[in-house]
Amino acid sequence: MMSGMHLAGRRARLFTRLAVIALLVTGGLTLDLASVAVTRPAYAHAYLLESSPVDGQVLDRTPAEVRLRFNEAVNLGQRSIQLLDVTGKKLSIGASDYSDGKANTARTSLPPNLAEGTYVVAWRVTSADSHVVSGAFSFSVGHPSSMAVPVEQDVDPAVPVVDAIGRGLAFLGVALVLGGALFVAVLWPAGRADRRGRRIVWSGFAALTAGTVVVLLVQGPYAEGTSLSGVFDPDLLGATLSTRLGQALLARLVIVLALGVAFGIAVRPILLSADTVAVRHAPLSADTVAVRSAPLPVGIGAAEAEATGESETTGEGEAAGSTRRVALPAFAAVGAVALMLTWTLADHAQTGIQTWLAVPATSLHLLAMALWLGGLILLAACVVIPAGRREPTRAISLEPALRRFSLLAQICFAVIAVTGLYLAWRQVGTWGALGGTDFGRLLLVKLVLVLAVLALAAGARRFVRRRGREPLGLDAAPSAALRRLRRSVAGEVVLGIAVLSITAVLVNTAPARASYAPPVDSTVPFPAAAADAAPGLRGGSVEVKIEPARLGSNVADIYINGRDGSLVAVPEVSGALESRDRTIPALPVKVAAAEPGHYVANSMSIPYPGDWVLRLDIRISDFDETPVRVPFTAR
Repeated sequence: MMSGMHLAGRRARLFTRLAVIALLVTGGLTLDLASVAVTRPAYAHAYLLESSPVDGQVLDRTPAEVRLRFNEAVNLGQRSIQLLDVTGKKLSIGASDYSDGKANTARTSLPPNLAEGTYVVAWRVTSADSHVVSGAFSFSVGHPSSMAVPVEQDVDPAVPVVDAIGRGLAFLGVALVLGGALFVAVLWPAGRADRRGRRIVWSGFAALTAGTVVVLLVQGPYAEGTSLSGVFDPDLLGATLSTRLGQALLARLVIVLALGVAFGIAVRPILLSADTVAVRHAPLSADTVAVRSAPLPVGIGAAEAEATGESETTGEGEAAGSTRRVALPAFAAVGAVALMLTWTLADHAQTGIQTWLAVPATSLHLLAMALWLGGLILLAACVVIPAGRREPTRAISLEPALRRFSLLAQICFAVIAVTGLYLAWRQVGTWGALGGTDFGRLLLVKLVLVLAVLALAAGARRFVRRRGREPLGLDAAPSAALRRLRRSVAGEVVLGIAVLSITAVLVNTAPARASYAPPVDSTVPFPAAAADAAPGLRGGSVEVKIEPARLGSNVADIYINGRDGSLVAVPEVSGALESRDRTIPALPVKVAAAEPGHYVANSMSIPYPGDWVLRLDIRISDFDETPVRVPFTAR
């Protein structure tokens, strides 16, 4: 008896220590978020604002260094900046570091006296939301090379695939841990004695741990653009652990360990009375088995404990029981919040607009999804079973759990809907971005799947409400209605896992608000003074369409229209790209005729986002040329 009380006291003290650890981790992450919000502006994925040299620039001599400036702080790796010659060979350059101590500016020194020709600067950095962004631009020394410079792409395609698998596994694991544990401990207390339910929750702990470890190991090769063998490189792992994502993943592993210990304690009685000990050492009669398998609900009081043979009559036993009743729900709540923050503090939520609202909204969104899907999987494992393989007492005990879960699912769906609408607006922004970006299209697929889940859930809800407080008949031969319920629950599980998979892909996809660039379609009137030399252009216009109107290579279609809207051919059109503030020299744009009156610039390179002017020099006769300026904004 004394040994049982001593064990109970030790468990109570362990609960207190675990709660303190989780509180410290959660508090540290929250303070870290606050410091980030105060010390730096929030954006979405990082993008290059400017470079020196600029893209396409021709220099008289070798520049001393390459300098890159981004819109936000970035993490640099061993291969963040590389220099390639005309054959695609990587040249030896200085180490990449921050310029003047600014975390949004990267630099590297170049070797002196580079041979004349064109060179490519390839860069790869990790943005504040833990996602890798990369790009390239060229410059020439003396004169451009006559041949194109190949840019070597040596990124192992298996790396992002394994990373997505790890993230999906972690999402599934957290659903089983939080939703499954809630189902077993609160919605279905009798399930704590059910081996299948406990195994499912423990498998969630394993999946969450494995997925987190996979992401932690793969992030190094993913950020550096190396092969999958880089997971064994301790330098890459050390670099990952120095980043915000690495620290969040490490904190997640600590929290999972603490929650695992807590769950192991929660599914066992905290104190055994002398009578119970005697019974448990008695021969295995039917009555003994019944006593051994009797569950002890989380919130059991002294009277109930005495009735079940789990008496808490001693002072230490009562203190242990009281500590457990208070500490377990508090610890579970703190642990759930801490787990959610390990995602939201190192992902899209802490970049972009309104981070102060996005972080709690995303945390609630993920928490509601986890509670619903994890509980649903537990429910499916207990309901979608042939009646002959289920004991009647176990089936009857599931009836109140089914009703309780139905109410929980309604609450979770309400939270998912409200937070999902806000997050969709925040990360998409416009209707055009919804269908014009990968993120938006994935979001539409996710919405369709969620609506299908709601339709199935509505059918299950009707099944429960029609029967009110009457027995649901789970222990009887399956009726047609019960078979429909089982199919509905199974369908919800399949669709829920599909939603979870899409969520894992969305995490690795640039938000539509940051990646969407509406095509430029601008029309300016043809200069009246120049129309005297070309009567066919009097009252005409110049229409310019630029796609995708973002940094990198773009296509510009130029249409010269007469007064009646018909195309008018001119002898020649040349172009140049100018920054609106004229901070860099004009960049030449090669324009070729596609058809009479229609001209195309197939490889107009925009070096960085911002306000630009496409200057077109239109020759209308052998002696007359007129400039036309078309302003536009690139994302």
